[in-house]
Amino acid sequence: MKILFTIFILINFSVFAQINPGAKQISLSNSDVALSNDVFSVFNNISGLAQLNWREIGIYYSPAPFGLTELANGYLAYIEPTDLGAFSFGAMTYGFELYRESRFLLGYSNKFRNKFFYGLSINAHSVNIKNYGNDFVFYLNLGALFYLMKDLRFGFFIDNINRTSFSSEKEQIPTVIISGLSYDILNELTLNISLEKDIRYKPSFQFGIDYDIIDNLSVRTGFSDNPANYSAGIGINYSMFNLDYAILSHNDLGLTHQFGLIINFGSFQSRKTAIRDYLGESD
Repeated sequence: MKILFTIFILINFSVFAQINPGAKQISLSNSDVALSNDVFSVFNNISGLAQLNWREIGIYYSPAPFGLTELANGYLAYIEPTDLGAFSFGAMTYGFELYRESRFLLGYSNKFRNKFFYGLSINAHSVNIKNYGNDFVFYLNLGALFYLMKDLRFGFFIDNINRTSFSSEKEQIPTVIISGLSYDILNELTLNISLEKDIRYKPSFQFGIDYDIIDNLSVRTGFSDNPANYSAGIGINYSMFNLDYAILSHNDLGLTHQFGLIINFGSFQSRKTAIRDYLGESD
C-alpha cells in the first residue's frame, strides 16, 4: 500500500506541480522570476543568467521531501559566460527504482544594452516506470527579463512552450507561464512577486523577501497560494562558496528541507552588488 501511495504522490508531484531548484528559490516560494541572479536560473528563468559575468556551478538536493525518500530529487547546474552570451547546462534526477525521471538541458542567454535579457533552452526529459516502460521527449523553455528602472525588474518565463508530452497522453509535462516583478527597496532588501499559471489550472500568487543582513548572511521568506505553501531559508556566503538552506511547509504534506551549494569563480562580493557593478548600475 505504501508503494502504491508513493508512486501516486511521485506522479502527481512531478506531473501536476513543478519541482524548481534551488534552495534560495524555494525559500522565496519561487517568486524570483524577475530576480534570476544565480546559476539555478537555468531551470527557473534562463534569461537571468546573462546578468552574470562569472562562471558558476550549482548543486541542489532534497533528500526526503515531506518525509518520503522516494521523492528525493537532485539538480546540477552550470553557466559559462562568453563574449557571445552565456551558455548553460542543467541536469535533474527524481524518484527511485520503481519510478525515475531524468532531465538534461542546454541553454543560451544574452543581453541588449544591459536592460533587456533573453534566453532559450532545450530539454531532454525521460521517464521510466518499472514494468510499464519508458519514454523520452524534447521541449523548449523561453525566458525574458527587463530592467524597468535601476532597482525594478520584470521577468517572464514559459516552461514547455511547445507543449510536448510523454506517450500519447496530453499534458503529462505541464506548460507553465510565470511573470513577476522584483524590486530592490534597499541594496540589501529585495521584494519579489510573481504569478504562475499552469495552463490547466488556476494561477498561483507567489511572494518572497530576500534580505542580506550582512555581506555573508542572507535571510529569506515567502508564501504562495494554490496550493498554500510557506517557506523560509538562509544563505551563507564565504569566498567562492554560497551555501543555501530552505524549509517549505505544505498544508497537507507538512515540512520538507532543501540544500544547495553554489561555487562561483569570479564574484566574491554581494551578488546584488556584483551584478550592479557589471551592468553599470552601481551609482
